[in-house]
Amino acid sequence: MPVPVPELGSFNFVPETKENLDWADLVTIDLNLFGTPEGKKQLAATLVKAVREDGFFYVKNFNISQERVNRQFALGKQFYEVPLEEKLKYVPEDLDNGAFNGYVPSGRRILEPVSGLRDRTEVYNIPKFNGDFEHRHPDVVQNNLPEIEEFARSLHTEVLDPLHVLLAIALELPEDYFTNIHKYDVKSEDHLRYMKYSKYSPEENLKLGGLWGRGHTDLGSYTLLFRQPVAALQIKNHVTGEWKWVKPQDGTLTVNTCDALSFLTGGYVKSTVHRVAVPPKDQQHVDRLGLLYFSRPNNQVPLAAIKDSPVLQREGATVNEFEKSGNPVPTMEEWTFAKQKWQRTKNVVRGDVNHSTAQILPGWNEKVYA
Repeated sequence: MPVPVPELGSFNFVPETKENLDWADLVTIDLNLFGTPEGKKQLAATLVKAVREDGFFYVKNFNISQERVNRQFALGKQFYEVPLEEKLKYVPEDLDNGAFNGYVPSGRRILEPVSGLRDRTEVYNIPKFNGDFEHRHPDVVQNNLPEIEEFARSLHTEVLDPLHVLLAIALELPEDYFTNIHKYDVKSEDHLRYMKYSKYSPEENLKLGGLWGRGHTDLGSYTLLFRQPVAALQIKNHVTGEWKWVKPQDGTLTVNTCDALSFLTGGYVKSTVHRVAVPPKDQQHVDRLGLLYFSRPNNQVPLAAIKDSPVLQREGATVNEFEKSGNPVPTMEEWTFAKQKWQRTKNVVRGDVNHSTAQILPGWNEKVYA
C-alpha cells in the first residue's frame, strides 16, 4: 500500500509474488541480542554459519525506522523521475576507468547479442559525508542531503559496526579489530545507492534466458540491501552450489559478505555469489527499485590475510590468493578501482569469456559463476 512521505509524495510497494519459489533458508541476526556478552557470543556463532555457508543473512531490530527507509525509497523514486538529460549531467567523468560516484546510465552492456538487447539498469551512488568527496547532486537529492547523510551514517553505527564487532568475536580478535579499519571519518569508497531495474516485455525476458544479471561477487566488506518485494535476487550456496531465491522479509535488511572480507580472512569468510533473475510472472510488469549500501575497508588498508586470529590459524586461512601467488597485496583503494574498471567495461557482450575471466590484478582473475 502507499507509504506517505512528507514532501516526497508516496512510494508504492508492489504485492509480493504468489509463486512458490525455491527460497533460501537464511539465518537472521537479531541485534536486540547485541547488548550483552552472551548475546554477542550467540550472534557471532550465527554469523559464522551465515558467512561460511550462505553468505547472505537477514538483520533485524537495527534501530532504523521503516519510515526513514521509506523516505529513502521515495527519494530514489523521485530521482529516477528526473529527465535523462538532467541525470546525465551527473555521470562521473572517469566512469570507464572505475569512477562510480554519481549516475551510471543503463545500456552499457549487451545482454543478448543476436537482438542487441541491452541492460536496463540505472545506478545513482552517493559517497560518504566525511569531507573526502564532493557532493553535487540533482535538486531532489541535494535538497534532502542532510537527511541522506544522517541515514547513511546511521547504517554504520546501527548495522555495520555491530557486524564488524561480531565478526571479530567469531575470529577471536579484539572487538574493535574490524571497526578500526572501517572508520567512517577515514577515506573509503562506501556509498549509498538508488538502483533501478526497468522491466522488459515477456518476449524480451525469454531472450534473456531467465537472467537480468549473471552471477558475481561484490568487492567490499558487506552489502546492505533494504527490503523491496519484487523477487529477483538469487544466491549460490557455498556448500551445495545450488541457486535459490532470496525472500523479502518485513523489517529486515538482507546482507551479504564480499571480496575484501574474503581476502582479509584467507577465504574463511566467503564472498557471496549472487545474480539477478527475471522476476516471477506476476511481477514482470513492474520496475524494480533498490536501496543499497556498500561498505568497504578504509582505502589504505592492505588486503593481506589476518595473521593473528586463532580461528584463522586453526583453519589454515592465513594467506590469500595474492600472497599464495607471490604477487603484491593491493590496498583496498587499488582493489576497488581495478575491479570497478572491469565492472564498468562498456559494450561487453554477456557470456564473453575473456571478460568474465579477466585478470583484475596480478594474482586474481574473475570467474564464471553462471
